[in-house]
Amino acid sequence: MGLSPREPQGQRSKRPAVSSVPGLAARAAAAAALDAILSDGRQADAVLESSDGPFAALETRERALARAILGMSLRRHGQIRDALGRFLDKPLPRKSGRMAAILDTAIAQILFMEVADHAAVSLAVSLADADRDARHFKGLANAVLRRVAGARDEIVASQDAPKLNTPPWLLKSWTRAYGEATALAIASAQVSEPSLDLSVKSQPAEWAERLGGIVLPTGSIRLASHGPLEALPGYADGEWWVQDAAAALPARLLGDIAGKSVIDLCAAPGGKTAQLAVAGAKVTAVDISDARLARVRQNLARLRLDATVVAADAGDYLPAEPVDAVLLDAPCSATGTIRRHPDVALLKRPQDVTALVEIQARLLQQATRMLKPGGTLVYCTCSLQTEEGEAQIHRALAELPLALEPIQPSDVGGVGEICRNGFLRSLPSDLVMEDARLSGLDGFFAARLRKLG
Repeated sequence: MGLSPREPQGQRSKRPAVSSVPGLAARAAAAAALDAILSDGRQADAVLESSDGPFAALETRERALARAILGMSLRRHGQIRDALGRFLDKPLPRKSGRMAAILDTAIAQILFMEVADHAAVSLAVSLADADRDARHFKGLANAVLRRVAGARDEIVASQDAPKLNTPPWLLKSWTRAYGEATALAIASAQVSEPSLDLSVKSQPAEWAERLGGIVLPTGSIRLASHGPLEALPGYADGEWWVQDAAAALPARLLGDIAGKSVIDLCAAPGGKTAQLAVAGAKVTAVDISDARLARVRQNLARLRLDATVVAADAGDYLPAEPVDAVLLDAPCSATGTIRRHPDVALLKRPQDVTALVEIQARLLQQATRMLKPGGTLVYCTCSLQTEEGEAQIHRALAELPLALEPIQPSDVGGVGEICRNGFLRSLPSDLVMEDARLSGLDGFFAARLRKLG
């Protein structure tokens, strides 16, 4: 399909303001955010939380819709681009404004969301018309989107979703590590919208009943649906915090830490710090980012928990005295969190993993220095890449005065399938529940080590 001619200068109609058309502000924000992520390489969280970003001025309902559109546009990006390629003969010119993001977000609505086709198409055309560079292609947008809508069922039925939505390098690495069937199961699970997991201070069964959720075998509470977090029972009273069930497991591996000195390295946003404090430890939360530590302090204040918060590079930090335990949640590629952060699949590259492996090794060395002889070190990452998990620990055992303490199913609520070769290794395809909305875990790796005397 060719490109439409420019609209003659004298024939342009008056363009309504984005804010005056119902639903247009949400679509504009989603397209702007997607463009910032795909064109500028910005992380989705940074775009969403920016005080002057596209979401900042949206009302609550618009923000929810914009987030849903953006999430679907990222999560199903491979399928969206496959559908677009069936009706677009050649790529859009470089100077086409946000036309690519406008088309992506519109196709996400047409193929995968309960949005009327005419609304998705007309609002996309309006967005193109409001963009100085994209408006020259609004005729193209109208034609392409109508054709996508007309062939929706045929398109979706013919697509291999796991392969289309997963970068080839990732799928290849997972196949090498876990086998083809498991790799495809991971890729399928990563497309699903995740549930909401909560960690509670106490009485998980009672809180699950109050919140309309279930208690997972690991002890976390899981909700299939929910309203605004701030409106849920117990939020204002600091009775719980948001934390994926897999992310809540590494702190449990330290065992009974009441009264013990524990350092939480790379602590932000503070979920593990809260767990350690609830368990009665004397916690020092260390993170390099002052801005991220502000969030840790806010969470601790809401939860009415105490911890010493230190801004420092974990690779250089040493406590005044050696401590009983260290929890190192190391910087990683985060490929295990694509369910929650679908931008990871589109932004990460193999070379990122290579660079992170060296950072992790440095942090492991420094964490070992912080420990008393006989002290416990739990190393974890939210990565599915074995270079950042199993291989990293084998290297540490060869180079550092550490011994492996194998993790048992009883350490993680009896969920034996995530205990592999003495390590914890959860996959997004793990924890299959009868209700599909309640299935899955973030991909996590953890190892428990003892410092030799």
